Amino acid sequence: MKFTDLDLPAEVMRGIEGVGFVDLTPVQEESIPLALAGRDVAAQAQTGTGKTAAFALPILDLLSDHDTPPQPLRPSALVLTPTRELATQIDQSFRTYGKRLRLRSTVIFGGVGQGVG
Repeated sequence: MKFTDLDLPAEVMRGIEGVGFVDLTPVQEESIPLALAGRDVAAQAQTGTGKTAAFALPILDLLSDHDTPPQPLRPSALVLTPTRELATQIDQSFRTYGKRLRLRSTVIFGGVGQGVG
């Protein structure tokens, strides 16, 4: 399956094309269509198999809904990770895939003030 087979917003597709993604990995192929359909998904796969895109792209699809404006000063999504490094990597992925969307993100590490990073 190819990313062009998914019904993702044009802004998100440009972010995907910008990183050169063409074909979905197995974890993406199994999980993204379910998540786009509003289903809950739990997936497990090795490092480097595209798990971040598997959950980030459906979130960006949901957040790109232009009929539902974001609520000021309220988070629209929360991603929890076990390490600072992974949090930073996931934030960069969201910024890359969604760079054409009018969204903001931040990373907050436990035990560190919000102004430190």
